[in-house]
Amino acid sequence: MDPELAAIRQRRMQELMAQHGVGNQQNTEQQKAQEDANREADERRQLMLSQILSSQARERLARIALVKPEKARSVEDVILRAAQMGQITEKVSEERLITLLEQINNQTSKQTKVTYF
Repeated sequence: MDPELAAIRQRRMQELMAQHGVGNQQNTEQQKAQEDANREADERRQLMLSQILSSQARERLARIALVKPEKARSVEDVILRAAQMGQITEKVSEERLITLLEQINNQTSKQTKVTYF
């Protein structure tokens, strides 16, 4: 995320909290701790993915995340779960990622129904 955008968001959040009288020190500290925990968890997640995925597979997943972030997140979850269960023994190549994406698409494909009036 852009640091300038993050700073603007933080200032805006503080302004809103001050307007609503919520800007006490404890709440701000709790929010900061929560943000730090989320950031740290995301960093660990990205580190694990970088160890599991080849560079081409990471690039493809990043492109998917630009268009469909929820789909990319679910694919990442599947890959991480498989790695934790020991089903992945080598780096996931782009071809294997494509196969996985096709399997997920087939499982979640929606039936298109055309109704004539």
